[in-house]
Amino acid sequence: MKLVVAALLFFLAPVIRAQAPVTITTEPNTIIWIDEIRRGTTDASGKLSLTKVSAGRHTVRVRASGFKETAVPLLPGRRALAVKLITTTDQVELLFQQAETAREKARDEATRQQAADLYRQAIKLRPAFPAARVGLARILLDLNEFKEAHVEIDAARRARPSYPEASAVEGRIYREEAFDREAISSFRRAIREAGGVQPEAYVGLAKVYEDKGQFEQAVAEFRRAIAQLSDSEPVIYQMLGAAYEKIEKPKEAGVAYEKYLELAPNGSYAAAIRSILEQLKRDAAGEQIIP
Repeated sequence: MKLVVAALLFFLAPVIRAQAPVTITTEPNTIIWIDEIRRGTTDASGKLSLTKVSAGRHTVRVRASGFKETAVPLLPGRRALAVKLITTTDQVELLFQQAETAREKARDEATRQQAADLYRQAIKLRPAFPAARVGLARILLDLNEFKEAHVEIDAARRARPSYPEASAVEGRIYREEAFDREAISSFRRAIREAGGVQPEAYVGLAKVYEDKGQFEQAVAEFRRAIAQLSDSEPVIYQMLGAAYEKIEKPKEAGVAYEKYLELAPNGSYAAAIRSILEQLKRDAAGEQIIP
C-alpha cells in the first residue's frame, strides 16, 4: 500500500523534466546555488554531488568565505563543473560574508543583533548593496522589527527593482504582520519575477493559506515548492504532511512524513514524526477492522 500511495503522490505532483546527477568542484565549505535555489555546501574536498538537476541550461552561484562570489553557467549535458574562485580583499564583501554566516548561526537575540551589525557595517560602506539589505531584512524579521525590515526591502528594491528574493522576504514580513492580502501579493510578485521558480514564495503562500484555513491550497503550494527544491529542504515534507492531516488525508500525510525521515533521519522533527506515523498506522489498523 505504501508504494501505491507514493506512486500516486508523485504522479499527481508537478511534472519535472528529466534529471541527472551533477558534481560541482570548488573550494571546501562553499555554498552552492543553482538558479538561485540553495542546493548545499561542498565537503572538505570541495565537492558537492547533486542527484537531481533538471535537463537544460542553469546558472550556478558559489560563495566561500574569503573568496569573491562567482556565478557560472552549467551547460546542457554537463555532469561535472569545476569553479575556480579568486580570493577577495573587498572589505564590504568580506563583511557581508561574515554577516551571512552569523545570521545562519544565530540562535538568540544577542547573536542576531551581532549579525545585523555586520550587515549594517557592509551597507554603511556600500549603501547600494541589495543582497546585504535583504540579509538585514531577514535578521530584522527574526527580531520582530517589521518596520525596519520593510525599510531594508524597499532599499533593496530601489537598487534592484526586479528582485525575487526581496519580494519573497517582503511577503514573509507581511505575513508576520497578519496582512494576508499584501503577503499574497508579494509572494506572487516574487514568483513572477523569478519566472515561476521561487520555492520560498510558494512556501510562504502555503503558510498564508494555512493561516486562512485553506489547507487544500496550502498543499498545492507546498508541493510546488518541493518540486523546485529537489529534496534540499526536508522540513517542507513535514509541513506538507501536517497540511494533509488537516484535510484528513492520512495516507498522503504518511508518505510525506516518511520522505522527511528518509532525508533527515536525525532531523529536529524526526522523533515527533515517528510518533505521528505510529499513530497514523494505529488509526489505519482500527479502520480496517471496523465492519
